[in-house]
Amino acid sequence: MKFTISSIGTIETPFNDLKGMPIQPSGAAEVQGTIVLEKEYEQGLSDLEGFSHIILLYFFHQSKGYNLMVKPFLDDQKRGLFSTRAPKRPNPIGLSIVRLIKREGNRLTIEGIDVLNGTPLIDIKPYVPGFDTKEMTTIGWLENKQENATALKSDDRFV
Repeated sequence: MKFTISSIGTIETPFNDLKGMPIQPSGAAEVQGTIVLEKEYEQGLSDLEGFSHIILLYFFHQSKGYNLMVKPFLDDQKRGLFSTRAPKRPNPIGLSIVRLIKREGNRLTIEGIDVLNGTPLIDIKPYVPGFDTKEMTTIGWLENKQENATALKSDDRFV
């Protein structure tokens, strides 16, 4: 089945180059960005100010092609694509949970964003711990590796 998804806005960040960016939002905890929503969707932001965090769905617009086996930033061996958060995917869609700082009309100031400047935004959802937090039991090959995500920066492996 084929379908179309359109951008509802743009994510502005200080990252203009894929190389050297944080590899996860945890590595960009202090990084601020701006969401500029298309004016036609501005009314949909009503009541969002009451949430401390929001979920962003976006399109990895610089991502071309994919491999089903990839060497992720946090490991030195190849892993199945769907067990990673690599940006090169059959449907290059990303997800981030960010802190909402303020809303001004169709603009949202956010914190904790790790995407490329100009990233097309697909959707915004409120983060609700009672809905979105799950008790973690296992994290596969990332066991004992996730703490490295805060300091590790991207290289050219997914360019």
